[in-house]
Amino acid sequence: MRRPLRFLAHKLDLDDAQMAQVAAVLDDLKTERAQGDVDHRRTQKLLAEALSAENFDKQKAEKAVKQQAESAARVGQAVLEALETLHGVLNAEQRRQLALLLRTGPFFL
Repeated sequence: MRRPLRFLAHKLDLDDAQMAQVAAVLDDLKTERAQGDVDHRRTQKLLAEALSAENFDKQKAEKAVKQQAESAARVGQAVLEALETLHGVLNAEQRRQLALLLRTGPFFL
């Protein structure tokens, strides 16, 4: 088990079935965030290229900004889907405890 899963398993007192579902949710988020990181590096490269050209390449910069926004939207959608899935997997007390963890900072989605 990965560390965030162990943390949630302990804090939320997850049963085995819940743990499998939460693991899948965390794995999906990890994948989407990793892709977001790749996208971010690509957009930074495009922005740097636009800036370093003899004449500012506005089209390249606009493309980078658009790609950055699309990537952020995909990550945001993945977080929404994760929350919806977790809401269905967890009982009321576990949801309350996860909300507290999100509010106070030891865990984030």
